Formats: sequence, structure tokens, C-alpha cells
Amino acid sequence: MGSGPFSNPEQDDTRAQTFFVPPGPRPPEPDEFWRREPKRRYIILFLLTFVTTTLAGASFYGGFVFGFSETPPSPLPTTTDLLVHGLFYSVPVLAILGAHEFGHYFACVYYRVNASLPYFLPLPIFLTGTLGAVIRIRAPIPTKRALFDIGIAGPIAGFLVAAPTLLIGMMMSQVITIPASFQGEGLEFGEPLLLKAAAWMVFGPLPSGQTLSLHPVGYAAWFGMLATALNLFPIGQLDGGHISYAVFGRHSTAITLATVVVLIGLTAFSISWVVWAAVTIAMLIIVGPRHPKVFDEHIPLDAGRMWLALFALFMFVVCFTPAPITELKDFVAPR
Repeated sequence: MGSGPFSNPEQDDTRAQTFFVPPGPRPPEPDEFWRREPKRRYIILFLLTFVTTTLAGASFYGGFVFGFSETPPSPLPTTTDLLVHGLFYSVPVLAILGAHEFGHYFACVYYRVNASLPYFLPLPIFLTGTLGAVIRIRAPIPTKRALFDIGIAGPIAGFLVAAPTLLIGMMMSQVITIPASFQGEGLEFGEPLLLKAAAWMVFGPLPSGQTLSLHPVGYAAWFGMLATALNLFPIGQLDGGHISYAVFGRHSTAITLATVVVLIGLTAFSISWVVWAAVTIAMLIIVGPRHPKVFDEHIPLDAGRMWLALFALFMFVVCFTPAPITELKDFVAPR
């Protein structure tokens, strides 16, 4: 309990009123916050992800070299060449993911919220080589301001690395002509607005029959933008869910449910959304659609953080693509 002066506009006197002050979170002890835990798991997962993303990058570089050519290039790239150039994907993609997760981590450090180091998640197939990275927050986040800052720090940090990576990757890419006789199958990666803008800045409008052959650095930026957009969906415990709750309070539950409906609708537009829709639905079943409350839920955010919330919306819009990956069957070159 606490007491303080309370001014009643209908009376001339000032009276001491008693009101309840919610107890603040207990600051963790140094040994508790800087939890002494083995770092082996983090190192092993990082090294495995480095290997799988390098292999994925080698595959991207192979596609970059071969393009739509009907004859193999001469000389053919060796396995060593492919692996070395695979680093042009693995290094920037790990930098983007690392910046995102360490953005969360250092925000947790600032607010004395116990959190793990980033877990990098390897994916042993050549598509992307990784499922991204996560940190584990081990303690409740005490205030709305802390929740907002921790939630938005990751996307901003990752975006600040992904944007220049995209521009560098675009300048290393090339425009190629699709042979009129070309027919085949493959994968088409959706183009977010930011990628379209970067391509237009570097190459201008592309004429019919030509397409952009993206360098592995560009693919790293593409995956970074996809990860940013996925995390900014205003759903539950995602970064976007934290931001939505900090801005809209208890009304964020309705936003979560509406977004899930939209996400399910996206699966009809592109099958590549099925996995993400299943993950988010499973998350809501396990933890529920309501965001955990903070004690100052009723206190609005300041103007600066509201502007940052709008910037988060901007990042989502420019990084989002309605069809991230599309399988092309019996593709015929435009004439």
C-alpha cells in the first residue's frame, strides 16, 4: 500500500488518499541473471546452421551460375568453388538472424529480464538451410514499455542489417534473358516490395523475356525479410503480438484471432503458408490467444514508441510477400 496527495477538482482542499501500488518485479540477482549454463549447445547449433546455410548458399550459387542456360557453363564450378561462394549466403543470413535475436537479448539485458542466448536452428535441406533463430525468455516481462522495447528491438536490428545486405546483393545480381525454347520446373521466390524497389533502383524496369538472377547475398536478404515479416504478424507471442498488445492492450486478442483467419486464407493463395499457419495455430492452442498481462496495461505508450509501432508496420508491409515460394511446373518462357 502507499499514499499520496490527490486533487479533487470538485473540492478546494487537497486530501491524502490511499491507493494500491502494484509491486514491481523483483530484480534478479547477478548470479540468477547471468545464468551460468553450458554454452556448448549454442555453439553446436550455430556451427550446424553455418554448415547447412553454406550448403544452401552453394545451391543458390549454382543456380546463379547456370541461370536458364541450356548448356552448362565452361569451366564448370568445382565443389570448392560452390562451397566458397556458399559463404556469400551463410555469412549474411546468420548476421541478419543474429542481429534480430541479439536485439531481443540486449533489450532483455537492459530491462534485467532473464533470457537465453540465441538458438540458431539448422535445416538440413538446400532450400534455406535454416529455420531461423530464437531466444528463450525465462522470466515475465514486467511493464508495457519493456514488453514493447524487447518485442520491437529484434525486428529493427534485423531490418537494419537486411536492408543494406539487399542493396549489396542486388548490385551483385544480374539480369538474364530467358531462352524462348526454355521449358522446365523450378521454384519461384516471391518478391517483397523492398526487393522490388531495390531491383528497380539498380536495374530499372525489366523488359519482357528477361528476369532477375539473384546473387546468394540477395537470397540472404530475401530470407531475412521473410523472417522479419513472419515475426511481425500480430499474433500471440510473436514479436508482432508483443507490439500489438503494448499498443492495443486487451483488444489485441481480437487482432490475433483476425490475423489467424487471414493467415489461414493465405494458405489458399500459396501452399507455402501451410507450415507457418500450423505453427501459429499450435502456439495458440498451447498458450491461448490472450497475451499475458502486464500490471500497467491501462497506461498508453508514449508518442515515440507509437511512431516506432508505425515503423514496425512499415517493415511488415515492405518485407511481406503473399506467395513466398511457388513451385513452377511446365514453365514456358514468355514470348
